[in-house]
Amino acid sequence: MELLLIRHGLPERSAETDDPPLSAEGHDQARRVARWLAEERIDAVYASPMQRAVQTAEPFVAAAGHDLKLHEGVVEYDRGSGAYTPLEVLKREDYEAWKAFVAGGQGADIALFQRTVVPALEEIVAANSGGRVAVFCHGGVINVWTAHVLGMSPRLFFEPGYASVHRYLCARSGERNVVALNERAHLRADWPAPAQA
Repeated sequence: MELLLIRHGLPERSAETDDPPLSAEGHDQARRVARWLAEERIDAVYASPMQRAVQTAEPFVAAAGHDLKLHEGVVEYDRGSGAYTPLEVLKREDYEAWKAFVAGGQGADIALFQRTVVPALEEIVAANSGGRVAVFCHGGVINVWTAHVLGMSPRLFFEPGYASVHRYLCARSGERNVVALNERAHLRADWPAPAQA
């Protein structure tokens, strides 16, 4: 089966919640990724229950007529932190804090996080044998799953772009392969923007 992980669009920055809605730019990114995936046969759509992932999935499920299945196993590791700062903002405003964040997840246990994410995604894979499944989730989820597929130790080792698409082949035999990481052609300024709803 083919597993597609899609990172949520750009959320609003928030000092009051770790679950902010998408920004205006994030909503545009969600429409763009929906249009990018429109020509593909997708058999099932899942999302993290966090607001930014659900809102990113909504344009696609509305256009494609899918039901959206929420899965707690693909929430971000900072859930419960009480605030959200986009990583590129943190990098720009406090580079040392950003370096500490990507090195250790600001106190999050990334190995423990991976032990939640991998079984959750394997459950989705097993439930959709032979299909193509889209999972709208988070950068940390994509990092630890990709590290698992590549046989690396669990860590945040690359930066999935907002509304980027990541593809994996998952064989019934248990083999897992990376097909593509960080597809972002649909976010280019010269790619036609979808009409606003």
